[in-house]
Amino acid sequence: MRTRRQNDVVFEPVMRSLSMRRIDQILQTVAPKDVTVTLIGESGTGKEILARRTHELSRRRAGPFIPINCAAIPDALFESELFGHEKGAFTGASERSIGKVEAAEGGTLFLDEIGELPLLLQAKLLRFLESRRYMRVGGAKKMQADVGLVFATLRPLEQEVREGRFRADLYYRIQGVTLNVPSLRERRADIAPLLAQFAAQLSSRHGVERPRLTRQARAAMLQYDWPGNVRELRNVVETLCLLRGGREARLADLPNPVRGAPKSSRASAGSGSLTLSLDRPLDEMVGAIVQAVLDAEGGNRTQAAARLGVSVRTLQRYVASGRVADLPSKR
Repeated sequence: MRTRRQNDVVFEPVMRSLSMRRIDQILQTVAPKDVTVTLIGESGTGKEILARRTHELSRRRAGPFIPINCAAIPDALFESELFGHEKGAFTGASERSIGKVEAAEGGTLFLDEIGELPLLLQAKLLRFLESRRYMRVGGAKKMQADVGLVFATLRPLEQEVREGRFRADLYYRIQGVTLNVPSLRERRADIAPLLAQFAAQLSSRHGVERPRLTRQARAAMLQYDWPGNVRELRNVVETLCLLRGGREARLADLPNPVRGAPKSSRASAGSGSLTLSLDRPLDEMVGAIVQAVLDAEGGNRTQAAARLGVSVRTLQRYVASGRVADLPSKR
């Protein structure tokens, strides 16, 4: 998997969980075929990460990846932001400006929070999507766009259509391949590798050593539900890097919500008990069990392997690869 640079930090997607690996398999199939992709999921789940992954798998990978947050642009400026404007097109337009569509030429345009667009702007966007032609605001020349398109929203668009807040024709226009991005609490196998990745990246970015998590702090972070998803996890790790870089990070150093996760939802290192949800994929449940045993044994793989009834080599392969097949069934 190729790496990218994001905010001067080497970036590589984490897809250890079964649900994210399935999404990546779909992207590997559809992205090279120039199919429109729409991502639906909670805020902070990594939809832009998947949009970038779609771009990297497409035939336009050598071109730019241009994101635009539809919810962050004032309605009056949206058309100019998307298509650009000519000098003198409106008050304050002192020079020509290219829009996001033009900037994304030969690459991929990512429209985030598409469900936040007002109906009037939805109509303007629909006209562009139907023809892939546009004009700068105040311009007279029509231009043809060669861009890939990825959309994202946290709103269920089908429901938005039923309730009259989203145009049905636009909904069907962007409904190429629709992927539901699971929350971080639904893909717990990704928490540990994300934690390690963020610690490495952010400590390097801030010029500090990684904080050393105690067993209790690590267990709390692995069992917390992360309602803010990947974004919340990243922020917590960044705070630990800044405040506890090169030192021990204890349970007390975590934010109150993280260290106060209900005991019924976390693994108990002392008792070795673990609450599992039966609607979770098998490999995620196995991963949670392995992680709980490792935490209970203080990271000692020899002791953890003995408790699990597998060889140390098998446990090491599992930890390194995340593949369930590496763990033989106990008889």
